Amino acid sequence: MNWIDNVVRPKIRSFLNRREVEENLWVKCPESGEMVFYRDLEANQWVVPNSGYHMKIKAKDRLANFFDDGHYDTIALPAVPQDPLKFRDVKRYTDRLKENRTKTGMEDCVIVATGKLYDRPVTVAVQDFDFLGGSLGMAAGSAIVKGLETAVERKEPFVMFVASGGARMQEGILSLMQMPRTTVAVQRLKEAGLPYIVVITNPTTGGVTASYAMLGDIQIAEPGATIGFAGARVIEQTIREKLPKGFQTSEYLRDHGMVDMVVHRHNLRATIGSLVGILTKAAANDDIPASAPSRSLTMREVAVAAEGDGEDDLAADAPVAAHAE
Repeated sequence: MNWIDNVVRPKIRSFLNRREVEENLWVKCPESGEMVFYRDLEANQWVVPNSGYHMKIKAKDRLANFFDDGHYDTIALPAVPQDPLKFRDVKRYTDRLKENRTKTGMEDCVIVATGKLYDRPVTVAVQDFDFLGGSLGMAAGSAIVKGLETAVERKEPFVMFVASGGARMQEGILSLMQMPRTTVAVQRLKEAGLPYIVVITNPTTGGVTASYAMLGDIQIAEPGATIGFAGARVIEQTIREKLPKGFQTSEYLRDHGMVDMVVHRHNLRATIGSLVGILTKAAANDDIPASAPSRSLTMREVAVAAEGDGEDDLAADAPVAAHAE
């Protein structure tokens, strides 16, 4: 045996037999530590099946799960200056924008779309936390204002899915000015007599909470979401008191009158569909489920939904399975 047999041939074999292994096949639940297969989690709308923990979901995935048959049209959003303050910390702001655009495939953190929800037209805006923490800057503020104006023009209800860490520090006062801008646009929607439904997701904090996120006619929150203006640690240090257990969670805010209802992600579509019908005084729609499950799908149900068969078996106890693909 020589170096060709001992070294070269094994190297060639390992190279030829190398398989591309997809990364992150398993995702760990932050609450229970459970490991869930990536595709099962995706089929279950990014809700951990056993613990019910609501993980962050991409804006495009949320829109696809929300609209009828996943069909929607995106609205062209106004262009804004890219780096008005020429801001730089560890990196240049323009470089951060490029990185996040490559990572998410979005121009900024907000997408606005129109489509139908149980055959009723609605305008929807979704804030994606993956893009710079869903921070509110000029582009996001202009997108939300455009979405509200579109709803007024089309005379449609407006649904806002919120997820944000607050104002975008790289834009300074220009970011803070988006708070009154969006507030005025919300007021115009209400003056037009159109419903404004807000869905607060995890997390929603800072200037976003202090503006359009808390101005809905109906305030809905996903389970376990963190909602607040300042952080809990900052509040404790300021008032020098220990905060109650569960402070700044969806359930705590519901119990104290800040949120109207806490709704499981699987039930959002049916719940909002019913609310839109009530608020617009539309005719009853028999396609909207009378009652939706309050639990997460089991692993078996997720697998069946992902395969696209066996839906009839699940329809009686889990009507969302058909929309989880």
